[in-house]
Amino acid sequence: MRRKSVLYLEVAEQIKADIMNGTYPVGTLLPTEAELEQLFDVSKITVRRAIELLSSEELVEKKSGKGTTVLSNRPYNKLSKAGTFTEYLNDSGQKVAKKILNLEEVTLLSDSPIYACLGEKAIKVSRLYTLDDQPYIYFNYYLPITMADVPLEDFEKESLYRLMDQHGIEIIKFEDSFQTVELTEEEQGILTTSEKNGLKRIRKSLGLSGKYVEFSEAIYNTALYPYVIEYES
Repeated sequence: MRRKSVLYLEVAEQIKADIMNGTYPVGTLLPTEAELEQLFDVSKITVRRAIELLSSEELVEKKSGKGTTVLSNRPYNKLSKAGTFTEYLNDSGQKVAKKILNLEEVTLLSDSPIYACLGEKAIKVSRLYTLDDQPYIYFNYYLPITMADVPLEDFEKESLYRLMDQHGIEIIKFEDSFQTVELTEEEQGILTTSEKNGLKRIRKSLGLSGKYVEFSEAIYNTALYPYVIEYES
């Protein structure tokens, strides 16, 4: 007998393949849980775990009473087996919320590391994450100028990577670097902390074209909560 932990992965992979090949087009509903149980000859819990996995990859969205809708046919979140930090916080029972602080088009200096990735013009999105209503992560995302037409409300309600995917920007890999930094007065004010130091994460994401499509900086107030990376085997 196969273990359920393997079985739900197999079910998820088959549903994902059917999404990719157009069996379940974007915007349509997947078969009901009962229908999927019959289709794959598996239990209800196996189907639910498979749907939860697809939902975590933002390929589908499940709504109570409405069914499961296909959101995307591009596996753009298959970049790593590492779970996202916000997923970890949510799973740990932390109340995580986010809000957009600013959205603007910026001109970058030629000696900037961001210029080296994105060129002279970029879209800058500033975002604040709170943890149990306390400011915790201050993000600055720099994105291709081709996203200049995305309105503020879309950044507020949608996943950043889903928006990028909708604009034909598919990420194939990313690299993260971490360092301890001294917080500026502005960063202390935004994070409402008197702490002198914080953890800085720089992410550079590479697109299909072989060029960078994201440069982001995140400042974590690790005095409030440590940064954790959770891996799945």
